[in-house]
Order: sequence, then C-alpha cells, then structure tokens
Amino acid sequence: MPTEPCLTSAVELAREIRDGERSPVEVVEAHLDRIAERDEAVNAFVTVADERALAAAEEAERALEDGEKLGPLHGVPVAVKDLDDVEGMRTTFGSRLFEENVAEGSEPFVDRLLDAGAIVIGKTNTPEFGLGCTTDNLVAGETHTPFDTSRNSGGSSGGAGAALAAGMAPIAQGSDTGGSIRTPASFCGVYGIKPSFGRVPRVSRPDAFEAHAPFSHVGPMARTVEDAALMLDLMAGPHPEDPFSLPETGDDYLAATDHGIEGLDVAYSPDLGTYPVEPEVGEVVADAVDAFEDAGATVEEAEIDLGCEQSEVLEAFYTFARVRWQSLFDALERQGFDPRGADREKLRPVVVETILEGPESEVTTREYKRADRTRTRVYDGLQETLDEYDLLVSPTLSVLPFAHGEEPTEVDGVEIEPLRGWVLTQPYNMSGHPAASIPAGFVDGLPVGMQVAGRRYADETVIAASAAFERERPWHDAYERL
Repeated sequence: MPTEPCLTSAVELAREIRDGERSPVEVVEAHLDRIAERDEAVNAFVTVADERALAAAEEAERALEDGEKLGPLHGVPVAVKDLDDVEGMRTTFGSRLFEENVAEGSEPFVDRLLDAGAIVIGKTNTPEFGLGCTTDNLVAGETHTPFDTSRNSGGSSGGAGAALAAGMAPIAQGSDTGGSIRTPASFCGVYGIKPSFGRVPRVSRPDAFEAHAPFSHVGPMARTVEDAALMLDLMAGPHPEDPFSLPETGDDYLAATDHGIEGLDVAYSPDLGTYPVEPEVGEVVADAVDAFEDAGATVEEAEIDLGCEQSEVLEAFYTFARVRWQSLFDALERQGFDPRGADREKLRPVVVETILEGPESEVTTREYKRADRTRTRVYDGLQETLDEYDLLVSPTLSVLPFAHGEEPTEVDGVEIEPLRGWVLTQPYNMSGHPAASIPAGFVDGLPVGMQVAGRRYADETVIAASAAFERERPWHDAYERL
C-alpha cells in the first residue's frame, strides 16, 4: 500500500509512478495541497507553479499511458531555488528589482532534471541575491524552519530546506557559496550535499568566471541520501559554457548509497580546530559520530590545523565576497538599475550595509592576494587531514536555529561575527572539497546537522558515508511529527 505521498521519497515516488501505483497528477496535486496547507506558516515558496505543474503532470500521465520511455524522476515534483532560472517562471533573486522578472531560459541542471521527467513545482525563497546565512527578503519575507516556525530556516537555500522538511517537495535544488546548502540542511533537519566544485555546471554570462571567488556550488537537497544521490547523478556532468565544470567520471552516486564504509578512516573534529561550538550542539555530534563506527569505519578525534583562526577565515571570505558583491552591483548597473543611487531604497538594508557601507568595501589587489594566501593555508590544513583520513566530520553549525533578527553575537562565551561567525562551512568553499550536512539529532526538538567532508572529488565516498549513517540512525520519523 503506498504511503502518504508528501512524505514518500523521490526514488519511491518514481517507482510507484512507473508501476502504476500512483499517477503523476495525484502526486503533484498532493504536494500542491500540502503547500496550500502549510506554506503560510513556513513561507518556503516565492512562486508556486500550480497550473504549469498540473499541466506537466497530465503530460506525464499521457506518457505513461502511451508506453513512452520514462526518465528516472518521471512525474516527481522538484523545487528550484529562486536564484536559478526555469524558463517561463519568475526569478526574483529575492529582490524587489526583479520582482516581475521572468526567465527566458533554464539553468543546465534544470534542463537535466526536466529531461529526467521531474516536474518543477515552484521556486523557493532565498535572501536577496543569496547574500546571507538566514532567509529573508523584501519580496517574500522570512522563511522558518518547520521544527519551530518562530525560528529561521538558515540560508541561503532556506526555502528549499523548509519545503523539504514540511513535505511540500520531495527533492529540491540548492546552491552554496559559503554554506548555503549545508546551513539550511542543518536548521531544517534535512540532507544536503555541496558537491566538488564544478561537479554540477552553472552557466554565467557575461562573466563566466564569477563562481571562482569564492567557490560557488550547485547541489541537491532531500529528506533521504538516496534521493540526493539520484539528483546528483542527473545534475552532474560537464557543460561547454561552464569553464569550471568537471569531466565525466563514471561515478554512480545512487549506487554509492549501497556501498559499505568498512575500513574507512574517519577524522572527527569537534571544532575544525578554531570554531567555538555550543556544548549542546557538540554533544549531539559527538554522539552521532559513533554511528560511523557502528557501520564499520574507524573513527578518531583529530587535531585540525587550518593555519589560521576562524576570524581570519571569515576575513578572507569577506574579501572574496566583497569582490563578488561589487561585481553584482556593476552588473545591475549594466542592466539599467541604480543600486548605488535611485534604486538603493528597494534593496534590503543588510545588503546596502554590507556592500555599500561596509568597511573597506572596495578590495585592493594586495588584500585579494592576502586572502588567497589565507585560502591556501585553509586548503593545506584540510588536505593534511584528508591525506591521512578518508573523511573529516564536524558540526555543520555552532548553534541551534534562532529567531529571525537574533543572530548570535557569542558562542560558548566566545564573541563572534553575528552574520556568519557561527557556520563551520566556509573552509570547504575555499577548498572545493565535497561536504554534506547530515541530520545528526535534536536538542529540545530543534535539529542539529553534522558536516561530513571527503577528499577532493570523492563525492561518492561522502554519499556512501552519509547513507551508512542514515541506515544506522534514520531520521525520517521526525518529519511525521511536524
């Protein structure tokens, strides 16, 4: 007997559709009903594609009846982040400047998901232009974690994480420049993987190289590792218009979910050597790490040396980010906007404060190269550990989900930068290593994420370890309680 469709995995939905146990129309209607029922409280979606999704579901139903060849996601809904284009749908970038902007084409990963039979059910919320570790903007407002709708969902793929946890989509796409897949995965109690840099192509024009500073990734988010693995299989692969896209490797990420991890060496770091972590978060992760031993791996607590303090990592990140943000404003001006003048009032205050009024908003070449040297030390520190171990495990974040506008100013008695000082994700954006956030457990009903990173290009190993953890400590009952 099929289970409730909105809490069924994408892999299982696709199988049930192929076997005639469900219809694509039934699946899409169920998810649209769920959005209508729950999204007022969660606010995950900027745009819900009701008519378009139903029309696609009816076409998918006809394909089934006609015996056509079906893709691996035939009839399965997917949510796309509102920073990325789906032809004929709004892409607002979370900004009032683009509130009525309709995309003329689709990102390569969107085309690949559509070719696999997926149905885009809507666009998920993000902070303005993706700038932030929490999700709020002047177009759609705040997005909340379904585990406590008084608290934020993380960012910048916060709408994706919230939609998944609330059962409003079985799979969703996220993007990650400093933790934007892993942060909401942690706050929303779902799984998200930042693949190796270049694994999923992203076409950007007129600047094809904008993703390089810092490394910007596209990846899957889901309630199960298997669903994310299937998504990555479909999204990955080279693209001639992305100069950073990686060549075909023959990797099978879905098959990797069945691989064991016997014999793997896992390094556990409670703080990546330099990050303060709230004790209650650290306790959950320290306990969760034991699951890797239960699955056959060897786990050791390791001393990590990134070659610099957390404040230096963040300073380097902000140097790279300011270059990218100033470039964004230059691009807006080329499109006829005036973000530094007449259109300034349409921007969210935090965007103005960070880009236009922040200290040293213009980056010198000397500052940029100094940040590159910091980045090199971070890379070398991670490589030194991953030369010895197959995986490096830590908390994803230092803190539990907090209320909107209440970013922490200190962690475990240590003063931090409130906007990003509580994330342990940025080192892997600087290095390009694959890294995932796995639901590790709960503190007073609030989810805690565990970050699992692998060697360069070892995405299969990260997925195999994630799936092994999921088998030892499944987390799916938590969604039924929401």
